[in-house]
Formats: sequence, C-alpha cells, structure tokens
Amino acid sequence: MNNIFTKQEKIKFKHIDYAGIVFYPRFLEMLNDLVEDWFEEALDRPFSKMHETNGIPTVDLKIQFKNPARLGEVLTKKLWVKDVGFASVLCGFQFVNEKEVTVLEGEVTLVNVKIAEDREKIKAEGFSDEMKEKISKFKI
Repeated sequence: MNNIFTKQEKIKFKHIDYAGIVFYPRFLEMLNDLVEDWFEEALDRPFSKMHETNGIPTVDLKIQFKNPARLGEVLTKKLWVKDVGFASVLCGFQFVNEKEVTVLEGEVTLVNVKIAEDREKIKAEGFSDEMKEKISKFKI
C-alpha cells in the first residue's frame, strides 16, 4: 500500500522575514518536524525513545524553493519514500499552499545510526526488518 505522510502547518510570525515571507531556514525546521512526526506517528519510533541509543541524521538534502509562503497561509507538507537501503532511506518531500501551488520540493537522505554510550562514536546501523517493512509502506 503506497502512502504519502501528510501534515499541515500554519505560517506564523516566527517563520517570516522582513519581506513577510518564510525565511528559508524555517523551511528546514518544518521539514525536520515532518520527519520527526513521520517517525513517531507512522513508524512508531518517536525521537524521544530513538535518541536514547540511535539517531536518524540527514546526510544529504536537495531542495528547490518554488514559491514564497506568507504569514497566515496553511501549508500541506508531504513526505514519501523513494528508496530504502541497509541503513538509509531516501525520501521525497513537497510543501504546497492552500491553492495547491508548490512552495518547495526536494529529497532528503536519512541514515539510521547507533550512538555509543559515551556519545562520542556514531556509526550506521541497519534498519530492522520490521522497520524496513514500516518504511516501505510509504514507497512510491
């Protein structure tokens, strides 16, 4: 079953710059929120539990800013899986406004990592079969 994970976010004053449009680093925070929500709500792997021993850092990010987003608009944020590897997942994403106009789109590669107890060493760790199965439900 193919799924697209979807969340909505209203553009608030904290998101905008002097020109009245979303300041681009805020989009990256919104994307990270989308990934975090996906892991908690769809994959049953909340960051609060995962980060005790593991992490899921972004190792590659491609993004195109297509149109501005303005204060008060509601964006629909969409995330899906393009490929799943041993310890990595390549996701596509798109944010659209209420008129279905694309605001931004791109790809993000996330890697499942094991974090040593001393928090000094980090290395890739393969996804469990159960996690790969959950992630694959969002593959398009």
